[in-house]
Amino acid sequence: MSVLRVCEVGPRDGLQNQTRHFSVDERIELIDRLTGTTPAAVEAVSFVNDRRVPRMAGAEEILDRIARPSGVDIAALVLNGRGVTRALECELDEIRFAVSATDAFNLRNVNAPVSATVDDFRASARAIRDRDIRLTAIIAVAFGCPFSGVVAADAVIELAGELAAAGAEEILLADTIGCGVPSQVSVLLAGVAQVAPGIPLGVHLHNTRNTGYANAVAAVSAGATTLDSSVGGLGGCPFAPNATGNIATEDLCFMLRNMGIETGVRLPALLDVVGWLGKVVPDEITGQLARAGLFPEVAGE
Repeated sequence: MSVLRVCEVGPRDGLQNQTRHFSVDERIELIDRLTGTTPAAVEAVSFVNDRRVPRMAGAEEILDRIARPSGVDIAALVLNGRGVTRALECELDEIRFAVSATDAFNLRNVNAPVSATVDDFRASARAIRDRDIRLTAIIAVAFGCPFSGVVAADAVIELAGELAAAGAEEILLADTIGCGVPSQVSVLLAGVAQVAPGIPLGVHLHNTRNTGYANAVAAVSAGATTLDSSVGGLGGCPFAPNATGNIATEDLCFMLRNMGIETGVRLPALLDVVGWLGKVVPDEITGQLARAGLFPEVAGE
């Protein structure tokens, strides 16, 4: 049975655009519940401007107080050098540095053109790697931009090559607004593999147009080794209109398990987390496994 790395992004992407404000204590409880389900990694916080993304305030306190079970990496998202400086003051296994594929989105996200953010990435890479922290580059709006429209595959591939040369240890392609289709996933991952040989690749998928799970299968077939997902299917971006939830971790892991792909995620425990979360934000849960139940593995597994 093959093994795939699942990064649970619910505590960050799942909550950053929620109408309901989750307190620091509630976010810590969610993270601790999720690490107990043993995904490969949990994206616990983001180091962003608290005024622009108030749902993510308190990152340092959260990282200071969460449980840290063996075998589960704790990751944080950053958007610029200021975020990196804050992140390096905390205990982390992975820093995920997001760079947009278009100037239009990058300007709204961090008030800087793509070239400036790539410079920030390049300047930060050595400090991150000197601390023995995994450096993952995330290319946002890689499949389409809410402001620029279609994003050329060549532009994404060229950006991936720059980030690889600058020190990325992993590259994720993010379908920030959930507009991608499986053929795009295959083409982009194949192209990025050419300019970033030997660097692990992955995807961050939203299910806005109901293509997220098909895209996940395409990504695995194309050689992706990391898939991002969010408990209950929560998710959304404050700077991307109509960007709805991520693919649900429980639905993704059920599908992968029955395809013979191991994730290490304890599905019964994860469904318990979905049940707890559903009592807090019942209208936001879009994952289907909690409703349909855990069907046994396919015959022969």
